[in-house]
Amino acid sequence: MKIVQKISIGEIQEMANKMFGELVKADVDIVKKIVIIDMPMHYDGEQELLKNGSKQKDIWGINLYPEDYGTDNFIEFDSMINIRPSQGNSSRDVLDADIRTKITDIINEIVHE
Repeated sequence: MKIVQKISIGEIQEMANKMFGELVKADVDIVKKIVIIDMPMHYDGEQELLKNGSKQKDIWGINLYPEDYGTDNFIEFDSMINIRPSQGNSSRDVLDADIRTKITDIINEIVHE
């Protein structure tokens, strides 16, 4: 598990091969624009971000599929930490289009070939 500012798709693929095979879990703080990646559960990354001053309402869990880099399937907005009825998100999916856009923009800034 590590906080990343830049990461190559090759590094993400290596992480996927070591952990789940086809995907890597990541959490994104959409306010601080911080990404933590490569943990067994989104909860682990969330706890690390909280220790570093992030607010839970700003942290969203995603999965990255390195083989789908460059397509709409690269980012999957699915995590147990996303279930937040108090924020209008009653699903594991990120329902708010604006939040999805923020997450996508942040991931696109840090991931490169």
